[in-house]
Amino acid sequence: MRFDVLDVFTDTPFTGNQLAVVHGADDLSAEQMRTIAAEFGYSETTFPLPPTQPGADYRVRIFTVSEELPFAGHPSVGTSWLLARDGVIGRGPVVQECLAGLLPVVVDERGARISGGRRTIGPRLDRAALAAAVGLTVDDLSDVDSGVAGCGLEFAYLGVRPDAVGRAEPDRRAMREAGIEHGLQVFSLVDGQAHVRVFVDGGEDAATGSAALGMCVFAVDRGLIAETADVVVRQGIEMGRPSTLYCSVSPEAATVRGDVVHVASGQLTIPT
Repeated sequence: MRFDVLDVFTDTPFTGNQLAVVHGADDLSAEQMRTIAAEFGYSETTFPLPPTQPGADYRVRIFTVSEELPFAGHPSVGTSWLLARDGVIGRGPVVQECLAGLLPVVVDERGARISGGRRTIGPRLDRAALAAAVGLTVDDLSDVDSGVAGCGLEFAYLGVRPDAVGRAEPDRRAMREAGIEHGLQVFSLVDGQAHVRVFVDGGEDAATGSAALGMCVFAVDRGLIAETADVVVRQGIEMGRPSTLYCSVSPEAATVRGDVVHVASGQLTIPT
């Protein structure tokens, strides 16, 4: 089986968020896909497949090392760009089929822009408990209430002062006790520029499109940005894998765009 490795939300190899794309997976079981994702060990691995729903140009299954996801940002950006590069789909507007439904994507020569899924605003969370879960205090927090939001995939959001983002250190047990089910984004948002870190499954993610989309939904709900706004999100700096995500939000849609670079190709043994 052929695979490609991409760096997503960057224009520089060996930065951004890594993504493995495995081709020809039509006959693989979900467990085989999860095994392959665990072998790569990246935050996500994708398996592009023929579409099954009318109107879709392609289908993608997205796996972490432990489970399948309904949607994720950097896998959608990277997979669509690679399929267009290889001529499987065209550049311009296309439709991605995934477990979250049919999602519009716009592919260009350097990357892709994706639209998020259904917007959700979840419960408010204890700010002090969230801060303690990432090694911060209430003095490090911004004035915004913490809580859950999503745009296809939900995250918890903790607004902090600009100088506190780099000092966050997650405690996995404390995160669970604070009510964080899917992941936590620690963010500072000033004048349309966001510096963020995303902690998932006890680790840190270099670039998280779904969390960036959710942050826009969260920021609109909390009055941090207008209903129609552009936000530049910078992530992965503390990991040595800087990433840039370009978000736009309006009453009609929330989108995130990023560049993609190809770094490797190879052949993979099919797991039994």
